Amino acid sequence: MFEIHSRDRGSRARSGTLRLAHGDVRTPAFVPLATRGAVKTLEPRDVAALGYEMILGNTFHLLLAPGPELVDAYGGLHEFMRWPAPIITDSGGFQVFSLGHGGVADEIKGRRRSGQTSGSILGIGEEGVRFRSYLDGGVRFLSPETSMAVQAALRSDIALVLDECTPFHVTREYTARSTERTHRWLERCLTWHARHGPAGQRVYGIVQGGIEQDLRAASAEAVAASGCPGVAIGGTLGRDKPQMHEVVGWATAALERVCPDRPRHLLGIGEVDDLIAGVELGIDTFDCAVPTRLARHGVALVPDPAGRWRVDLAKAQWRGSREPVLDGCPCPCCTAGFTRGYLHYAHRARELTGARLLTLHNLAFLARLMSDLRAAIDAGRLGEVAAALRSGAAPGVAIAAS
Repeated sequence: MFEIHSRDRGSRARSGTLRLAHGDVRTPAFVPLATRGAVKTLEPRDVAALGYEMILGNTFHLLLAPGPELVDAYGGLHEFMRWPAPIITDSGGFQVFSLGHGGVADEIKGRRRSGQTSGSILGIGEEGVRFRSYLDGGVRFLSPETSMAVQAALRSDIALVLDECTPFHVTREYTARSTERTHRWLERCLTWHARHGPAGQRVYGIVQGGIEQDLRAASAEAVAASGCPGVAIGGTLGRDKPQMHEVVGWATAALERVCPDRPRHLLGIGEVDDLIAGVELGIDTFDCAVPTRLARHGVALVPDPAGRWRVDLAKAQWRGSREPVLDGCPCPCCTAGFTRGYLHYAHRARELTGARLLTLHNLAFLARLMSDLRAAIDAGRLGEVAAALRSGAAPGVAIAAS
């Protein structure tokens, strides 16, 4: 399912193609979130026009609403949301376990409306997890088999196994027990899928182990030994970016030893600098809410490393500004001439057009970033291009400027 085209001599980076039931995906690639069956503010044709070849659906939220039975009746998530290209679905593990460690962030689950109740985790056992729905307060149960059954009904191209996501502050002993349970759940997921999974759906195991190097290596070996065709890296990655990159590096180094030709997905990471570092560490695909979430908060991605590659157009300084979001940017927002002043106004007025325009811009920015990185790997110039991007070169310009 994965063909590697080029490998970078100075890092673990590689370019390739994922060959999936609903089409091919060029890697390394960023995967936008379609949490509840939609990339917020956009329709599928918008996402495809930006160059994206795969999106991610959220098993946890689609389980709660509209429910897997309804999606299945439409012929799966592709037909339901009118997205014809590949879809990866997460297992629901991150969302469920977040309920037990401080709640699911508003930007992930949607802000609570009148009449909604807070979700909570009621118990974690070998069989699975009992939790209270944030929608209606009802008690629900998620097991490895349930997660796989939901993803089978969604008919995604890639399904992720159920894992236990441990928070940063837990002990090594807790992390070790949790990782071992994740491995047992991996085998249950694979057994269920072998008997009942839809033809053409691929299953990724998930490497856990927290911030413990030996646990990460052992988890990578266990996932590889299971025979699953792809591997995701999840869980706690550290207290800061340097530690996160180190932990990801431990995992990819182990995977390079035990299953070098299988695709690797990094869960929940999408900051510009983390994407560059992740590619260098050997990650093939990424997913994250960052670009779409920032857009809904009036924040645009721009080539400004000192400003974390972002500009906050909600700030009063942009009122009346005629400056474009990014000069020379080919995205639909910038080419149509929308100004920072207009987007400031639209955000303050809560006009959905502003959120849509910034979502288009931010996703276009990351699409060009990943295109630069793919081209650089193929040309043997990743070191130069990564340095240019880190120095503030705009995506689409960095490959020419380096």
